Amino acid sequence: MEKTYIFGHKNPDTDAVTSAIALSYLKNQLGENTEPRVLGSISKETKYALDTFHVKEPKYLDHVYLQIKDVLYHKNYYLPDTTSILDTYETLLDKGITGIPLVKENREFSGLITVKMILKELVNGNFTSLHTSYENILHVLKAESILKFDDEIDGSIIAAAFRSTTFMNSVHLDSSSILIVGDRHSIIEYAVMSKVKLLIIVGNGEIHPEHIEIAKENHVNIIRTAYDSFHTAKLLDLSSYVKNVTAGDYPTCFDENTIFSEFLEKSRKLKHNNYPIVNKKGICQGLIRITDIMEKNRKKVILVDHNEAGQSVAGLEEAEIVEIVDHHRIGDLTTSNPINFRNMAVGSTNTIVYCMYQENHIEIPQNIAGIMISGILSDTLNLTSPTTTDKDREAVRVLAPIAGVDATTYALDMLKAGTSFDGMTEEEIINIDCKLYPIGDEKIAIAQVFTFNIDSVLSKKEAFLEAMENELSKNGYTGMVVVVTDILANGSYFLYTEHLTSIMEEAYPGISVQEGFFQDGCVSRKKQVVPAIVNAVSGN
Repeated sequence: MEKTYIFGHKNPDTDAVTSAIALSYLKNQLGENTEPRVLGSISKETKYALDTFHVKEPKYLDHVYLQIKDVLYHKNYYLPDTTSILDTYETLLDKGITGIPLVKENREFSGLITVKMILKELVNGNFTSLHTSYENILHVLKAESILKFDDEIDGSIIAAAFRSTTFMNSVHLDSSSILIVGDRHSIIEYAVMSKVKLLIIVGNGEIHPEHIEIAKENHVNIIRTAYDSFHTAKLLDLSSYVKNVTAGDYPTCFDENTIFSEFLEKSRKLKHNNYPIVNKKGICQGLIRITDIMEKNRKKVILVDHNEAGQSVAGLEEAEIVEIVDHHRIGDLTTSNPINFRNMAVGSTNTIVYCMYQENHIEIPQNIAGIMISGILSDTLNLTSPTTTDKDREAVRVLAPIAGVDATTYALDMLKAGTSFDGMTEEEIINIDCKLYPIGDEKIAIAQVFTFNIDSVLSKKEAFLEAMENELSKNGYTGMVVVVTDILANGSYFLYTEHLTSIMEEAYPGISVQEGFFQDGCVSRKKQVVPAIVNAVSGN
């Protein structure tokens, strides 16, 4: 079953991370194949929650672009480079392909063979020497093994076409000779005495027992075939290792993780029909043909705690969104097919996931209950945020005994763990929980940080403003707001970039906002900050 990735927004907060984990567990209990992922580093608060309940941090997901591995290419299409030319050609015909990758013993990619290369070899090949295996020769000639001493045969091909006396007087044989001969016993005797590498008896000719004994003493390999000398010589070249045909010719191959659009761009320039596919270790995975590129499997994803493209993973436009579970405003995402879109006006995505557990009658284990209550308490500031609903309170009331915690005590411990900025730069702090909001022509990033010691931020206001300006140029934002929420004072201090001055004045009329300002009772970005800024930009 194809895997579906579940993840929250960039710069993930505790609700985004834990709801992805909790939803993935639910989906898997229902028989689906899902895996939670994160789109960035987790916060100290989130780490505290995961560590408390012994839940493993999800792996990082850098993109969901289509990759070569998502294309239905010819997997496991490859041949050992020691395959005979004849067997290679027959494989190509059987599979209806014009080329196939070659691999070494460990499946490491070594080259590509095509029908064109084989035909070229048949016309221009070296027919006087041979380097292949004993078994290849035996198979191609449909021969009988009489004596075998060597796995590999390497030597010069000689056909006994002269009269016996003429041949023995004019042709020198040695341990590098491969002799094709009929039942011409004098030449056979000459050959075994000369310790030839391989003796090929054609026409099912006889060989005297005494000659076999000499051959044994001199380690002469002997086979016998029903083919005549002409056909034997003709077929013998086709027993050669196919790697000999591609020696020094290493075509372009692609890693299976290559972005598909990059592959298309390069393949259009190269104009080949076949491309070997390897993994990151160079192990061959198969063959992709230009005719294969229409059959693709888009990555399946489920979004939690967001529904805006700017907050999501790179390449989302190439993925298949199969479901969204969120508690924010409806964003800018569109889908090609109908999907399950669960959007509820509650304080946390985990509250929605809790409802889904109840609806599906799935028991919630202690560790899952623990991270779910963590997400709810985090997003609602211990149920004090104006976004808090009765459904959030119900979820906390049910989940707390399952998780084995006192909700209030645990919430304070978790929030304190997450408000320590020790060892963090201003840039890192403002990106702990930063979301992009495209509003009209504006691209406004709104970050929120929580603290029990607001002076630790305000004392470095200028440094924070400089870091915010740097974020504009680095990410292409038109403006940035940092909401510093004082948990004890139950309000927030606003920092913002210069371009947003008029917008902030419109959003918060009657308040001096020139140097930043404190808004009493403002703790919810979703309900109290974003709507005000959206209305100011829109002129509502």
